[in-house]
Amino acid sequence: MDCAPYASDPATSRGREFPEDRGDVRGPRSAFQRDRDRVIHSISFRRLRHKTQVFVAPDGDHYRVRLTHSLECAQIGRTVARALRLDEDLTEALCLAHDIGHPPFGHAGEAALSAATEKQGGFDHNAQTLRTLMRLDSPYCSHDGLNLSWEVLEGLAKHNGPVTEPGWALAELDAAFPMDLAEFSSLESQVSALSDDIAYDNHDIDDGLRAGFLHLDDLLTLDFVADQWRAVEARFPNALRERQLRELVRGQIGLMVNDLIQNTRENLEGVDSIDDVRSAGMPLARFSLEMAEQERKLKAFMYDRLYYHPEQINTSERARDVVARLYAAYDQSPADLADGWREALPENQPERARYISDFIAGMTDRYAIQECARIYDKVPEGLRNV
Repeated sequence: MDCAPYASDPATSRGREFPEDRGDVRGPRSAFQRDRDRVIHSISFRRLRHKTQVFVAPDGDHYRVRLTHSLECAQIGRTVARALRLDEDLTEALCLAHDIGHPPFGHAGEAALSAATEKQGGFDHNAQTLRTLMRLDSPYCSHDGLNLSWEVLEGLAKHNGPVTEPGWALAELDAAFPMDLAEFSSLESQVSALSDDIAYDNHDIDDGLRAGFLHLDDLLTLDFVADQWRAVEARFPNALRERQLRELVRGQIGLMVNDLIQNTRENLEGVDSIDDVRSAGMPLARFSLEMAEQERKLKAFMYDRLYYHPEQINTSERARDVVARLYAAYDQSPADLADGWREALPENQPERARYISDFIAGMTDRYAIQECARIYDKVPEGLRNV
């Protein structure tokens, strides 16, 4: 497919941090296709299958985890990118990689690491994504990291928009391979960020309903959801309730995707290059004002009814305790670190704290639970609420 003039072009990529011998390129792939494939084949991507999305270490096979969320995000991202004539491979790579820096137990684990390393600069999962891909996940003989293209790295760095005050991790990486942090990112990056929102806004509803933490009557207090539900009932009046609920979620995703495509197309009128995108002074890929307001209300509802549900808060507190105890154990007794990690533990701060954070951030939920049980001779309780 021919891409639009405002799309990112792999043929004019700003390159990679470490030069590569083009003689060993495997297959006829563009730079962005190779980036996507490197992410998919990485250890850090595989670990996402056992990392929290909403529910901590869920027993149920049907609940989403970071891996399935990332795949769903990528599907939405490719759909939008194709409609807008953007580079689908770059969009997909960004969607697949955007959550790689999450520690075990999601935001609960991040809060624990942030508190433990506050005096050493703290912990940020988005910066940790870059740190993991550029330094920690290193399968190649010639360089550290996956050596992804500049466009992937800058898109991940600006997942939440331009960065004017980067933390220590992102600042270090930017000094080594400048990513123009204060500028707006590519349209592919902007689309990947909104695809993330669309995916978790709606799929978290699906999981919340399945777990019994959310109830349809409460959801219907939102006009956006109520309109979709009435349409589902009118179209499928005799369908089972469970199927109607799945249709509700699908319908909302479709509505948000179509709104994003239409509004972005209108914003792109007169935009002739990627330089125009970066200098626009605002993101050009965005919802309409009406949809943005509906999405804001939906997010507020989800925080109130699901993310801050009493059972979720209780489980999150237990998860934070596990991560805090692991950090304390490794700091006080380096022998508890895994082989290959204990030998290189720095003596001085802040390197020591950041090194321990790297180790913990790479853990899955279940490995963190196992490690805590091994070190403290007691299996942590209350870490599964579904």
